Amino acid sequence: MEVESTSVLVVGGSLVGLSAAVFLAWRGVPTVVVERHPGSSPHPRAIGYTPRTLELYRAVGLGPHIPQVPPTFRLRRARVESLAGAWFEEQPWTPGEHGAPAIERSPCASAAIAQDRLEPVLRDKATELGAGVRLETELTRFAQDAGGVTASLRERGGREYTVRAAYMVAADGHRSPIREALGIGRAGRGHIQTVRSVLFRAPLEEYRRTGVTQFAIDQPGFKAFLTTYGDGRWVLFFWDDEERDTETLRAMVSRAIGRSDLEIEIITTGRWEMSGLIADRFASGRVFLAGDAAHTLPPSRGGYGANTGIEDAHNLAWKLSAVLSGASTPALLDTYDAERRPIAWLRHHQIFARADYKAHAGGTAEDVPIIDDDAMELGQLYRSTAVLGAGDGLPPALRPEQWAGQPGTRAPHAWVVRGDERLSTLDLFQRAWVLLADDARWCPAAARAGEQLGVELECIHIGVNVRPSDEEALRKAFGLGVGGASLVRPDGYVAWRSVDLPADPLGALTDALGRVSSAARAVSPRGATLAKQGVG
Repeated sequence: MEVESTSVLVVGGSLVGLSAAVFLAWRGVPTVVVERHPGSSPHPRAIGYTPRTLELYRAVGLGPHIPQVPPTFRLRRARVESLAGAWFEEQPWTPGEHGAPAIERSPCASAAIAQDRLEPVLRDKATELGAGVRLETELTRFAQDAGGVTASLRERGGREYTVRAAYMVAADGHRSPIREALGIGRAGRGHIQTVRSVLFRAPLEEYRRTGVTQFAIDQPGFKAFLTTYGDGRWVLFFWDDEERDTETLRAMVSRAIGRSDLEIEIITTGRWEMSGLIADRFASGRVFLAGDAAHTLPPSRGGYGANTGIEDAHNLAWKLSAVLSGASTPALLDTYDAERRPIAWLRHHQIFARADYKAHAGGTAEDVPIIDDDAMELGQLYRSTAVLGAGDGLPPALRPEQWAGQPGTRAPHAWVVRGDERLSTLDLFQRAWVLLADDARWCPAAARAGEQLGVELECIHIGVNVRPSDEEALRKAFGLGVGGASLVRPDGYVAWRSVDLPADPLGALTDALGRVSSAARAVSPRGATLAKQGVG
């Protein structure tokens, strides 16, 4: 049988799998992604993408291809009799969220694009970057050993072949045959209910003028949920598992609209298993779970399902790249589960603590305090060996200005000028390790530390390499005193911080960088590089 080789095999070519392929290929990692279907699902699922997701896509050049909504946009839901009938009240997602100060926390806004419109953009980008995207190709079996993963693949036409990969990413959905084969269990709220849906097209734009795009239909004997994909297509969800013929569906759509004089085109139907389940571990040997394979979360206004999966892929991509390049030991990959599984649990609990799903919580979110949206999206905290200084006493999430550059959180956004170009601080990160320094003496230390450890590290001197409009405000945003420095990981998260200039910047930085990067080269206390298999 024909045998191919690649660094990473991604199984599942939907939203998360394609994102993984883009993030990996952008870093130069040879990647193959396989998808058993011929293309995207005809019934779109996700539609809302958060500013953090847009930041990740912006970094790899996808920003211009994904239209963003105005920065002031908030996804709004109302309980109504029907679109044309009585509107009862608006239902907030996060109680009290408008109490947060109006601060620009990101260079990006949210996006509202149907999943079946976004996936072709991701497929094209992955291909452009060199990833192999193979549709109508399924994984039939796999085995792993100390050196890699051997996967058997079958094309729709019957051709079978083998791919040998160093690592495999399972983005194969909530039923995940890979997760099942690995014997990884799940915990959480569990199965909630099975729901049916109908996707249709109708001229309903007049009902969007208020800014409300989601409608809880509440009539005697008829409760449903109606929302739009913003492109003329709408979807109506039924809270039951009853199959209906086309005429019945058309009649129920008309009932939800509250009018019978509109032309309604039925496009397709869907059947959905609504659940809240988190895998017991996100990795097994050389196989990593991402997206729905790792966590299933009910559809929510926080976009926690799709957006959580996309950041899974981003977190994993830079770590796989570092290990495959030889810069980091495989110990770095252990931080994927350590960082991403607690985030999945945090989002699981937040969903069931809020009004939309509180009635379905089943005791899983008792006494869980609600965290505001900006904190959830831009201020989650990672704890792992890839972070120094994120103690157990810290909260799971805060708004960026409350964290002020805390290690384990996303580096804060601020506008700076480099040359003649205005950039966000976020544009300085996400490719390699970066030391943002307030004193010139950090830069020779960074050059020496990076050379000794074999880790690509760029030093950016505040006021010299980049010019903020207010240096003191930038220091405050990153929690730095005069002469301090912030070490930012390739995914834009702060790994370590020295508030002030220490007596030995080289020693402090070399120790910190070696630890958080799981550097493949060990360094002695005197600074001499030791062989990988030698002392230490």
